[in-house]
Amino acid sequence: MAERITSLYRRLFEVRLLHHYWLDEGTTVFDQISNARKAARLFGYDVRAFLDLRPTAATENGLRAYRCVYRNTALGFIVGAPASAIIPADTVFTFIVSIASGQVYDYTSLTLRPRRLYELLNTADGITYRYKEDVPVLSNLTGATRGVAPTVALFLSREIPVAAADDQVESLVRSGNALLQLTSDNPAATTQTIGVQASDLPVFVHQADAPDIVPPAGLVGAPARGVQLSADIEDDAFAIISLTAVRADNDDFSFVDAAGAAKATPPVYQVRFKNRSTVWTYLDKATRAPNSTEANPLPLTFFGNAGTKQKPSGGFVKADMTGTKVTRLVSEIYV
Repeated sequence: MAERITSLYRRLFEVRLLHHYWLDEGTTVFDQISNARKAARLFGYDVRAFLDLRPTAATENGLRAYRCVYRNTALGFIVGAPASAIIPADTVFTFIVSIASGQVYDYTSLTLRPRRLYELLNTADGITYRYKEDVPVLSNLTGATRGVAPTVALFLSREIPVAAADDQVESLVRSGNALLQLTSDNPAATTQTIGVQASDLPVFVHQADAPDIVPPAGLVGAPARGVQLSADIEDDAFAIISLTAVRADNDDFSFVDAAGAAKATPPVYQVRFKNRSTVWTYLDKATRAPNSTEANPLPLTFFGNAGTKQKPSGGFVKADMTGTKVTRLVSEIYV
C-alpha cells in the first residue's frame, strides 16, 4: 500500500481588492447597502476582469520556502500556510497589481495622475536607477482601520490626509469629520463631499499612498512620489501590496501570532478603489449642441443611477482645462 501524507493548511491571510464602480448602487456606497445585496453584489464580482495580481519573484521563493500556497480569487488573493509553519516576524511578502483591462482607467478615481517611467544615470556612483511615478504602496504596516472590535476592517491604505497645497483633481482629503474629494486642481480647488463622517466610509486608495522617493546622493531628476523599479518591481506595476508578518503597534494587522504561526483568525486586508465622479452634460444626438448639465459631479457606477436622467457609460471622460489646470471632469451623454 502506498504511503499517504496529509498536511493541514491554514489560511495565513486574504487580500480583497474591491472597486466601487462595480459595487456601489448609484450614490449609495457598497458598505451602506443591505447585507443581502452586498452578498449578491460580491457573488457577481470578479477583480480578475480588470486587474492582474501576482507575487514578486522574491516572494514566490519565500512562499515556497515556508511551503505556503498562493491562489488568486474573484475578490483578490489568498495565501495559506502549513499548520506547522513558523514564519519570522520580519518576513515581507510583496505582490504586484497590474492592469488587465485598460477601461479601468476611465472609471477609476486618481488615474489622471501621470505614471511616467524614469531611467536616470547617477554620475556619482555610475548606477542607472529606474522609477515609476505615482504608484501606491499599500502596506499592513501603515494601513488604517475602520470600526471597532470584533468587526474591525483592515485597510491597506494609509489614513486619508488633510488637504495639501499640491493636491490635484480627485485627491481625497479629510476636513474635520468629513471626507471630501477635489473636483479641480489647486490652486483654489473646488470640492465635493463624499461623506459627512469619514469614519463611516472605507479608506479608499488615495494620493498619499504613493510614497515619497528619496533618491541616492547625486541623482537628479527623480519623481517626487512613486516606486523604484527592479527585477522584482516591473514596469507594469499599477500598485504594490507589501505585507509584513508582524505589525508591532497594531497586532490586528499581523498575520502570524507571537510564536510565528498562522493566526486562529487570519486577517482579511482590504484595498478599495474609488469610482470616478464626473459632471454629466447632455448633448443633442443630432446637432451635438448641449441641452443641460447636472449641477454637481455624480459617481459613475455599473449598478444604479446617481442622476435622474440617462447615466453615462463607464467609457471616456473629458477633462476641461484652463491652461494646465483641470477645472472639472465631464461625461458627455448624447440623447
